[in-house]
Amino acid sequence: MSLKFNPIFFALTITLLVIEISIAYFLNSGFIRFTLGDFLASILVYCAIKTILKTSTVTVAIIALIISFSIEFAQLANLLDYLNLRHNTLTSIILGSHFSVQDLIAYALGIITIYFVDINYITTHENY
Repeated sequence: MSLKFNPIFFALTITLLVIEISIAYFLNSGFIRFTLGDFLASILVYCAIKTILKTSTVTVAIIALIISFSIEFAQLANLLDYLNLRHNTLTSIILGSHFSVQDLIAYALGIITIYFVDINYITTHENY
């Protein structure tokens, strides 16, 4: 594992970040806000890691899944209440406010999707 900037994953990270912010800002409910947003959030975490770390895709997938799941389980433990941040809108959007098994499934499906896209289309075709 080493540090190395990857412009392809940086572009994907920025694009996904803009999409996630747009979803959070413009949508208050529904499938896109909750399920698709979580699916894309885990892909965003994966791409952000791949932007700065040169390591195996399996390692990145596992790290991204651990981060995504950790955030979700922090919701189960009411971390926002312990940190007295429940009423901070930005923190609530980033960390979420309630635990859901559906979110865990969306995260897992997002990581599986980006993993296969990465190994089949991105990493194999870049001079990185």
